[in-house]
Amino acid sequence: MSSPSSLPTKFGVLLFPGFQLLDVCGPLDILNMLAQTHPLTLSILASTLSPVSTAFPSSNNPAFSESLVPTHTFASPPPEGLDVLLVPGGFGTRSDDAVAPALAFVTAVFPRLTHLVTVCTGSALVARTGLLDGRRATTNKRGWAWATAQGPRVRWVPRARWVVDGNVWTSSGISAGMDAMYAFVGEVFGEEVASALADASEYERHTDSEWDPFGERWGVAKEQ
Repeated sequence: MSSPSSLPTKFGVLLFPGFQLLDVCGPLDILNMLAQTHPLTLSILASTLSPVSTAFPSSNNPAFSESLVPTHTFASPPPEGLDVLLVPGGFGTRSDDAVAPALAFVTAVFPRLTHLVTVCTGSALVARTGLLDGRRATTNKRGWAWATAQGPRVRWVPRARWVVDGNVWTSSGISAGMDAMYAFVGEVFGEEVASALADASEYERHTDSEWDPFGERWGVAKEQ
């Protein structure tokens, strides 16, 4: 647990067309609740201030989608900076056009972050910047082959719910982001705080970062 004076307060969420909704809203709702007892601020960042949709070009049903409204653009981030940046995954990570501005922003802001948290193929997006080279990281197991190819110099961990390497937290597919965020809150703000938030949400956490039946489900090889 960090000392009160060093606790992160400035949180940001990165958006791009075709992001996965639960990757964002699952961890974000944990922080919504945390913000009731801690002085957190939230910035939602995207290429423009226009609503960003979960729809992606190859969707079978683009008419069924949701949008979130950014508060800042990549070109004009909050002047007070960010402590923690959450990077979701989603089918949009496979589109160069969708993620090119996001790649540039992550590269620029990373040196000033206290923590970077990724969900699902958000780690594949970050891996394309080279920021994960030499680090241990994990990602979505169903999309393992494609995701890991985005960062051949990353030390990918095939059986993990989430992985921590320094100030970088990466998590497995979609729902794993919630367990990773609870673990992050427990590490930084205290396990009692994390447990209380989970209890208030009636959420049954996976607290073992190595719990990962989906590695086997999708035929991902064991870590060498």
